[in-house]
This record gives sequence, C-alpha cells and structure tokens, in this order.
Amino acid sequence: MKKSTKHHYWMVKQEPETYSWDDFVKDGSTDWTGVRNYQARNNLKGMKVGDRVLFYHSGKGKEVVGLAEVVKSAYADPTADDPQWVAVDLKPVKPLANPVQLAAIRYDKRLSQLPLIRQSQLSVMPLTKEEFDVIVGMGNSKGRKR
Repeated sequence: MKKSTKHHYWMVKQEPETYSWDDFVKDGSTDWTGVRNYQARNNLKGMKVGDRVLFYHSGKGKEVVGLAEVVKSAYADPTADDPQWVAVDLKPVKPLANPVQLAAIRYDKRLSQLPLIRQSQLSVMPLTKEEFDVIVGMGNSKGRKR
C-alpha cells in the first residue's frame, strides 16, 4: 500500500527579536526546539516532511512573513530534559511579497476559525489548505484594495 503524499499546513510563531525570518533565511534551516505547550507539541508531532508552514512574527511584527517546509519530522527535543518534548526541522522556502498583518487576517471572514485568532498564545498550529492558500494569496497580492 502506497503512503499518502498529502501535505498538511501549519503556522509557527516566533518573536522576531529572538529569531526572525531573516535569521532563518541566513541559517538555511533550523531545528524548531523549545516548545513547552502540550497542544503545540502535539501539532509538532503531526508535522511530516514536505508539509508547508507559514512563518509568523509575533511580538512586535504580528504578521506572516514567509513560507517554510518541514524537512525532518518530530524527534526528541535536544533542549529538553524530558523525552516527551519534540522538535522538527524547518527550511525557508520564500518570503511573502507583502507580509500579512494580523489585522488583515482578523478582518477576513474566511479566516475566522484560524487558531491564530481563537488561541492567540498557541505557537504551533494547524491550518486548512484553504486558510493557508488565503494567507499566501494575501501575501502575494500586488497591494490591491479589497
């Protein structure tokens, strides 16, 4: 039986003062470590190689700034003393032409169920393909007005 190649979609949040998109691009890839929330951990465990990821600047930026991809699925987080915590490896794919502000996400009815809005403290969250595509579309638009 052939394994499914269906990709899943995610968003990871990071404060740009701690680790920005530019840092990520400069590094070429990173291990996504240090997650200590059970729901976020379970989301990390759900990530598979090839899954698409939106990179969100929390804190100062509050905007989706780029697209990334999972290059290594969940493994024991080397920064944790407890083996229940996991990490994944991500690589940057490309920046969005225009960062998508949290305010724009809040005002788009198609994104009303987004965990970013409903559970704002969650650092790793699943997205539907539709939510992912809407945000990418917003980020790649040529600044047109709605």
